[in-house]
Amino acid sequence: MATDIYTIMSEQVIIIGAGCAGYTAAIYTARANLSPLLITGSQIGGQLTTTTEVENFPGFPDGVMGPDLMFLMQQQAEKFGTRFAYEDVKSVVRDEATGLFTVKTSGQNYETRSIIVATGASARYLGIPGEEGLVGHGLTACATCDGAFYRDVPVCVVGGGDSACEEAMFLTRFASRVYLIHRRDTLRASKIMAERTLSNEKIFPMWNSTIVSYKTDDKGELEAVMLKDVVEGDETELPVKCVFMAIGHTPNTSFLGDLVDRDDAGYIIRKTGMMATRTPGLFAAGDVADPHYRQAISSSGMGCSAAIEAERYLLGL
Repeated sequence: MATDIYTIMSEQVIIIGAGCAGYTAAIYTARANLSPLLITGSQIGGQLTTTTEVENFPGFPDGVMGPDLMFLMQQQAEKFGTRFAYEDVKSVVRDEATGLFTVKTSGQNYETRSIIVATGASARYLGIPGEEGLVGHGLTACATCDGAFYRDVPVCVVGGGDSACEEAMFLTRFASRVYLIHRRDTLRASKIMAERTLSNEKIFPMWNSTIVSYKTDDKGELEAVMLKDVVEGDETELPVKCVFMAIGHTPNTSFLGDLVDRDDAGYIIRKTGMMATRTPGLFAAGDVADPHYRQAISSSGMGCSAAIEAERYLLGL
């Protein structure tokens, strides 16, 4: 008999999000005999499912494909007893009297004593038609993850803030030249970062410019972008092998309402040195609470920490 939306399913811990942080939290809570329920959301496996080869995750000296790594993590979590619900979370509320949370999805209500939020942060893109299909084929939002794949070829970075400058500087280690594409004629980055970036002989600023379309080769890999001068209106073709987006990320936290505090960029604020949030029993791990590193391995570490904190919370420690 089908379960209706009003039925309450009781849990010890619910993990929301199926990326590195969520899967690691699931492995640890499952091995602690907490029988975790992991609600995957629509992007099962998180951002790594949009990448190709991952070379900087420990334990894989020859690298590993992003989707394969996520599948292995899911298998490991399942092996120890993690259960999965392939749904999107609509809202989370907490009963102040009992301390219990109600997690509402599109087809079910779940009651739980604790929650680990590992929903990640979505990179911002330009919204150009066909953009989604290029992710992992010459379009990325992580220079640290993918920069080494573009040795001795031209690439570009989109953005004008500190993050864009940091990405551009990092990419000079690999690329033959790095075009920095910015809609304005000055950078928004801090003065020292802007000076350091513009003085690098491998970085070429493209002022007052924006990408209006992408050009691919016969294998579907990026080979050029069409730039538009936002002042003059002229369009030119710029040959590049990869576009690195650095126009920010949007943490996926809207379903939490006022249960958490957020910084100016929307990232969940945790207690100093911990994964706990201001709401007892609610923990945050991975990119949703990490504006600084946003790496697979750091997300896994945070997932481990959140799981241990959740276990101690449930034990009353």
